[in-house]
Amino acid sequence: MKLKTKIHLFSTLLMLVILTLTNVGIYFLFEKMGHQTEYNQLLIRSKELTTSLSKMTEEMDAKTIVRAHLPSNGAIRIVDEKGKEKVKSQSALELGKESFDINPKERYTIGDFNDTQTISIRVPAIWTNGEVVQVEMVQVLEELERSMQLLKLILFGVTVVAMIPITVSSITLGQIVTQPIEKLTKTMSESQKSGTYEKINVSVEGKDELAQMGRTFNDMMEQLEQNYKKQEQFVSNASHELKTPLTVIESYSRLLSRRGFENREVAEEAVEAILSESVRMKEMIAQMLELAKSNGPLTFEFSETEIHSLVEQVIQPMRHAYSRNFSLEGNLPVKAMTDENRLKQLLFILLDNARKYSDGDIKTVIQEHEKNVSISVMDFGNGIAEEHLPHIFDRFYRIDKDRNRKTGGTGLGLAIAKEIAGGLGAELKIESIVGMGTTIRILMPKK
Repeated sequence: MKLKTKIHLFSTLLMLVILTLTNVGIYFLFEKMGHQTEYNQLLIRSKELTTSLSKMTEEMDAKTIVRAHLPSNGAIRIVDEKGKEKVKSQSALELGKESFDINPKERYTIGDFNDTQTISIRVPAIWTNGEVVQVEMVQVLEELERSMQLLKLILFGVTVVAMIPITVSSITLGQIVTQPIEKLTKTMSESQKSGTYEKINVSVEGKDELAQMGRTFNDMMEQLEQNYKKQEQFVSNASHELKTPLTVIESYSRLLSRRGFENREVAEEAVEAILSESVRMKEMIAQMLELAKSNGPLTFEFSETEIHSLVEQVIQPMRHAYSRNFSLEGNLPVKAMTDENRLKQLLFILLDNARKYSDGDIKTVIQEHEKNVSISVMDFGNGIAEEHLPHIFDRFYRIDKDRNRKTGGTGLGLAIAKEIAGGLGAELKIESIVGMGTTIRILMPKK
């Protein structure tokens, strides 16, 4: 059974149940009010009768007095304390003794006479000799029965008439609810068949849950498409980048196989080239794994960190490893909330990148601002042309492939740096002038 049909049936049945329960409640409430009204009328008659009986003398005819207060369609009888009947009077209907079976614990008793309800009450009165007697009064509820029958027809008619708009509204509701779901199903089916990432048309101004669901679906499809394109591009770039070192290794291996054992100079050249390309390929694979990790949820442990000492811890081993002048400016203690290990990793990437593409000094400057801290890594190399700057953090992007191969670059370092900076809540800004050098600045919030 389709969801639309289920919604239609459920909403129709629900409204039918609610309407039926409401009508039943109205019916029984009206019946209760009718009984109460009849009871009040009988009570008034009984009080008038007891008043007349209290004024009655032995010379008066009790039956005449009782007949004067007789209901239009009922009966009255007076019994003594032992239940012996003293006077009885009734209308054209011949009511039997069972009609006078009155429950003494209730204000009134509802009985039955010829499939018609009766109401009866009992009140005490004083007889002429001072004896306490019981006045029992019964009324056949023919008028009330007719009213109740008419009410039944009215309520049934109301139910039947009301089911028409209820049915129409339930069908409309089913369409409103299922239409976006059908669109989603159709779009996903088309995407599955075509291999594309189709989207559905959703009103921008819609604020209900269905419109929100549609927008969420479109956002998800857009994100999936972007991730697929990134993955496709990453695989293409990675295969292209790995192809070159593998080709170099293969060619030198063949050369070594043919002539390397006879010519030591050729053997040394081949071994050196194979070793160099193997190291570069190893570094590239390690960085690819790092990027693959960064596509998942990176873990960060933020704590208050003294930035100056942390930067010094990063620079010091690089001075010894590369015998280069790595200077640090900004001696004032600066504290910020950050992940110490991740920030070190980011600085190692930027400093190593500056080392590879410059021959002179490398300067690091720490500056404290009102809301953030900036760490600037400056080299004085050849610089980067302005048209390359927007793509400098893209994976495998290279300005000069020949120079990158000489320096051992993989085109992945700055992409990893951008991922780490994003996780730290920091921003990377790059400034470069051709022939003068490049500055990469980390803008990191204090909190």
